[in-house]
Amino acid sequence: MALTKDQKKKTIEDLKEKIDKQKSIVFIDFSKVNSKDTFALRKKLKAAGCVLKVAKKTLLGIAFGKDNAVWKGAEESIPGQLAVVFGIKDEMAPAKVTEQFSRESGIKILGGIFENKFINNAEVIILSKIPSREELLSKLVGSISSPMSGLMNVLQGNIKGLINVLTKINN
Repeated sequence: MALTKDQKKKTIEDLKEKIDKQKSIVFIDFSKVNSKDTFALRKKLKAAGCVLKVAKKTLLGIAFGKDNAVWKGAEESIPGQLAVVFGIKDEMAPAKVTEQFSRESGIKILGGIFENKFINNAEVIILSKIPSREELLSKLVGSISSPMSGLMNVLQGNIKGLINVLTKINN
């Protein structure tokens, strides 16, 4: 069913808003995916702070701006109708969720935009394997606290040894 001019304007405005807020974008082909799987993907993406929008390539081109170099790179390697996953809160979330979902269902990752550069599907898959910000921060905290806890154990070992010697002397 064709969109009216008002619907197209609304879609373009919505896409522009999402493009302005995004931290990263993943383009996917969902043509072989049933509605149940699409709903499940939307649910997973929403939980990860991402948004899925279905749009025609021409409307996306207008929303990005025809002279946008990033869009020109994406436009050449992406087919007509596609779904766009916008990462609003986390840069890695769209790549992680779509890559995981692509293994479970029939979606195909076509490429993406990361740090204002177009990346192909192989690079999106590589991005999906990078640990999240929270994981990296927890590893950093663990590596910082490790020497301190080791020192505490060494110091406590000497005190425990002294207490053991004193208790054996008293017995």
